[in-house]
Amino acid sequence: MPFQQGSARTRQRTVLLVGIVVLLAALVLAVVLASLLTHGKHQDSPKMLRWKDRGTTKNLQEVILGRCYNYVTERYPELGDKDCLKIWESLKDAFIYKNPCNITSEDYQPLMELASHPIPCNKSLFWSKTNDLVHRYTKSNQNFLTLEDTLLGYMADRISWCGDPSAPGRINYESCPKRSECESNPGSVFWKMASKMFAEAACGVVQVMLNGSTEAGAFRSSSIFGSIEVFNLNPDKVSEVHIWLMHDIGGPQSESCSGHSIQRLKNILEERNFKIICEDNYRPVQLLQCVHNPDHTDCRLCTNST
Repeated sequence: MPFQQGSARTRQRTVLLVGIVVLLAALVLAVVLASLLTHGKHQDSPKMLRWKDRGTTKNLQEVILGRCYNYVTERYPELGDKDCLKIWESLKDAFIYKNPCNITSEDYQPLMELASHPIPCNKSLFWSKTNDLVHRYTKSNQNFLTLEDTLLGYMADRISWCGDPSAPGRINYESCPKRSECESNPGSVFWKMASKMFAEAACGVVQVMLNGSTEAGAFRSSSIFGSIEVFNLNPDKVSEVHIWLMHDIGGPQSESCSGHSIQRLKNILEERNFKIICEDNYRPVQLLQCVHNPDHTDCRLCTNST
């Protein structure tokens, strides 16, 4: 009897040990599998999200809504019928559930229709490589409007946005694709559409401010103005194109109104039956430049004679 009892205890211990070993093996296997799955997720996600441009602007919704309400209540109250909340929802729907390299013009069409408004004749001012100067000028002279002075441009100026392809419906605040990574990214498609619409709306005399101090030439075919806006001006609505060729105060004068790139621009405009006037250093804009360089020889209105 003692021997049989001892054998039973031994078998029980053996079964218990085997059970513990099996349980431990199962736990180890579960940990390993979980680690592999987690590692795989971490490997896939960053590869899809690691773009070269800055991510979505923080508090994007609040920024868009704030700018929209400010524009339609303070700057242009005549546009008070614009529904800023619908405009925000339309912008969000254009990109949030889509791969940031597969954005189309159709995605933004509802937004363009909601936010568009008439541009008064003789007020349209286009620009290339004169970002800071042209907007200082329109702030001081309400007679002209750049794209960034329209509701669409005002809301989107200097901000960025894109979705997360690894998690549709989530906004990517870490990085967004540059144009060099994919042309059909949210920012590029938006500005191309907005620029086309701005050019199509121009009427009367239009102005374009170019930079005559850039070595690459004042007019560039690859720019938004050179590739989109100039070809969407309507000869039936636009009577003249005035080119303001500005040079940096004290800077190089790489090109004048008789320069090669300006001549290319003139040829394009003449082929489309536009009248053209080109002026080196349009004085009202140059005076604004002189605010920061009042003593420079370029800024002297006249010299005293004795």
